Amino acid sequence: MTLFRVWIVAAAGEGVPEPLAATLATVDEDGLPDSRTLILKDVDERGWAFAGTRSSRKAAQIASNPVGALNFWWQPMMRAVRIRGGISEATVSESAADLASRSPSARAALGDSQWVLWRIDAVRVEFWQGSPDRKHTRIVYERIESGWTHSVLDVDSPKD
Repeated sequence: MTLFRVWIVAAAGEGVPEPLAATLATVDEDGLPDSRTLILKDVDERGWAFAGTRSSRKAAQIASNPVGALNFWWQPMMRAVRIRGGISEATVSESAADLASRSPSARAALGDSQWVLWRIDAVRVEFWQGSPDRKHTRIVYERIESGWTHSVLDVDSPKD
């Protein structure tokens, strides 16, 4: 979480357009991946939060297979972050609070019960730092029973 916060603050500080925009990948009922762009709502010890309508394809996919991957790409900085893990629904009050934070026009056609806030509880977080000489660096954190492991991989690593 700490490194992610440092990187996203740096992206915003560098003027990266839409630093909170990310691609969320889920799995459909046929086992095929599906992805879409969304906005990160929050990140804390409970995970990376995002939201949407209960009637969306995203919601149906999460309900049937609650796993996903969230990818950030901050091109001007040659940085990316990949997050993988299980997805869980936030509380009704958290979803309602997120809906209330949206603009009046964005929430005009939505009722509280239609809006859902979810969180990815990460099991793997990878920070990718690109380099003009193509010697990119990957900093990988993986969750284990006792906490997190940490490794630094070079671009030729087979673990991508």
